[in-house]
Amino acid sequence: MEERHKRILQRNRVNLVRDLNPSDMYDGLLSKGIFTQDMIDEIKRSGTRRDQARQLVRDLETRGSRAFPALIECLREKGQHSLPDLLLAGEPQSQPLPLPVHVRPVVRPLPVYSHMDTVVSPVYPSQPVRPLPITPVYPSQPVRPLPTPTTPSLSPEREFGKPRAPGRVRRDSSIQSYKMDASPCGHCLIINNVDFEPQSELNNRTGSNIDCDKLERRFKSLNFIVLVKRNLKQKQIRQELSALSKKDHSQYDCCVVIMLSHGTEVSHNRFPGAVHGVDGPNVPVQLITNYLNGQNCPSLQGKPKLFFIQACGGGERDTGFEVTPDEDKPCIGGTDDQTDAMPMSSSSDSLSTPSDEPDSRATLPTPSDILVSYSTFPGYVSWRDTQAGSWYVETLDNILEDNAAANDLVTMLMMVNHEVSQNSAKGLYKQMPGSFNFLRKLLYFQVPPCQRPIQA
Repeated sequence: MEERHKRILQRNRVNLVRDLNPSDMYDGLLSKGIFTQDMIDEIKRSGTRRDQARQLVRDLETRGSRAFPALIECLREKGQHSLPDLLLAGEPQSQPLPLPVHVRPVVRPLPVYSHMDTVVSPVYPSQPVRPLPITPVYPSQPVRPLPTPTTPSLSPEREFGKPRAPGRVRRDSSIQSYKMDASPCGHCLIINNVDFEPQSELNNRTGSNIDCDKLERRFKSLNFIVLVKRNLKQKQIRQELSALSKKDHSQYDCCVVIMLSHGTEVSHNRFPGAVHGVDGPNVPVQLITNYLNGQNCPSLQGKPKLFFIQACGGGERDTGFEVTPDEDKPCIGGTDDQTDAMPMSSSSDSLSTPSDEPDSRATLPTPSDILVSYSTFPGYVSWRDTQAGSWYVETLDNILEDNAAANDLVTMLMMVNHEVSQNSAKGLYKQMPGSFNFLRKLLYFQVPPCQRPIQA
């Protein structure tokens, strides 16, 4: 929907919620292709007539440029003329452009100056001055005509302003939202590696089951089909991702992969990071995301594919830097904070106790509609409390619970970044999450009706 139409609906939301009868609108909006039957059923489940009207107006804003004219047409078809008149009151009416008027120029005679050394003001003759006959003068060389444009400029912007660069096409600047109304919304695969084999030389990830349980409950509440796999070796991780890519996702709108494991940096051609199997060998996150790209999983083409990586991005520990008092509001982590990194020898290791372990970073391929959210900045450890779970997952879960009904995913991940950055492990170490975002649209999760915001 165009921004001007969104603003009209938002300005008149109180009147629409009060006067609109949603049941009169359903058949018309369905026949005009604005809503699907599933969307209408979901609106009907939202509650009272006012709740349904509020949800209908909110959903209309996501249904493209035809939604506003279709609403006006449906209202008039049902005899609700006062609402379309109200909505169109602030809408500029389209008027035909006036035809060009050809005006002959008026020739005014040049003034005749009095014969004085100093000319103060011009003196015009009392009689009209006849124009002198003009004798044409032909050049000795032929004159080349000026080039004529092949396509006339009809746009006022081209007529009076700076012409646009050739080949550039102006597009609607409004950002669309992904379709996220399928029920279920899609598959969510959680791989939770906790108990590592001795030959891996990696410590067990105590507290990761807390993260796994939180995320399983959260994404079930967001209407995903959640599958949890625990303690997978490298080969098994790849097998599960391959099986996910071979599923038919055509009836779903989204796909989510969550990796909870140790991680490390690896050599790469585009994006760094890898996640360890419980046997030790790792799977590059670039490879993990490639399983679901448009080439390897055609039924997910054009649909958002989300990857959440709770693991280390490397072995460095961030001690932060001094900030002004307004910025310095740390949340001190507990004494049981650990990381999910492969053991490394570095000078910073001597500052930590044996209970500290870091969490890994992932890599991202270039295809569109992919977002990879990292628990930590590349090269650094990610902290996990053995009693409460990781900083990143705990914060992500809280942010989704409090904000998924009103905010898009990218906005919520920025909230996660801010909240995690305020924590401190041992009163010393910091953590900074981040993401690689290749989404083309805004992404709003489905939320239970009880979590939807009440609008005026």
